Amino acid sequence: MIRTKLGIIGGSGLYQFPQLENATWKTITSPWGEVSDDLMFGTVEDLEVVFLPRHGRKHRLSPSHINYRANIDALKQSGVTDIISVSACGSLREDLPPGAFLLVDQFIDQTKSRSKSFFGDGIVAHVSFAEPVAGRLVKQLSSIMKSKNIHYQDKGTYICIEGPQFSTRAESQLYRSWGCDVIGMTNLPEVQLAREAEMPYATLAMVTDYDCWHPDHEAVTVEQVASVMSKNTLIAKEILAELASTFPTQRETCPSGADNALDDAIMSNLKYLTPQDRKRFSAIAGRLLERQGAE
Repeated sequence: MIRTKLGIIGGSGLYQFPQLENATWKTITSPWGEVSDDLMFGTVEDLEVVFLPRHGRKHRLSPSHINYRANIDALKQSGVTDIISVSACGSLREDLPPGAFLLVDQFIDQTKSRSKSFFGDGIVAHVSFAEPVAGRLVKQLSSIMKSKNIHYQDKGTYICIEGPQFSTRAESQLYRSWGCDVIGMTNLPEVQLAREAEMPYATLAMVTDYDCWHPDHEAVTVEQVASVMSKNTLIAKEILAELASTFPTQRETCPSGADNALDDAIMSNLKYLTPQDRKRFSAIAGRLLERQGAE
């Protein structure tokens, strides 16, 4: 059995998690660079929870300037076993109006200038990403949202663009033709890195606008997004509080395969890692490094 520690990554509008008991902000340093901010450690009943504000508490980092590798490494160092990502996004579907929520199950990556993997220098690995989210986490979130009569869909595709500009109308129409449901700027490479770090992940996407494709709505503005986002954030906090209060303190290996994602992915011989690389990968690939040391 795995003793759980729930990690929550807060997106735009969600910069702290007030439901945590005995909450303490702690600085976590990462060999992968600067973490977005300190992490908030606390408990909800018997469950340990770690909260990370993705953009920093003062929203000082744009999507392109977030160090996603350092963030995921900091959560892994902190003992997090499962991640819920809360993300504001635009809707590409009529039936996902502003104020609705989406539990994402697939992603398309349109980012251009981000470090997307821990592996490639020191260790080479190719991690399976066909099913990127943990269905177990999605079901837990879905059950809570259904009980609260929240307008949501339990599957859909999230396209991640580089930003920080919103998309053109031509791009928005193109993404709709691809079958995408929502558009955002932060979940990639975050979800990819979580998979590489062997942490099951799910996205709670909060719809703030119709992007710019909708003929009956004006092009998206920051003011429009902020207005809907403040309402969505209150609902998201309720969802997260209930999730944390009912989340098991122990669980079996995740059916998504995320807990063991590196087992068949690493091409390099870990015996030949330099001391510097061994230290750099101590959290991300720690499970396999420990196994290799025991052999």
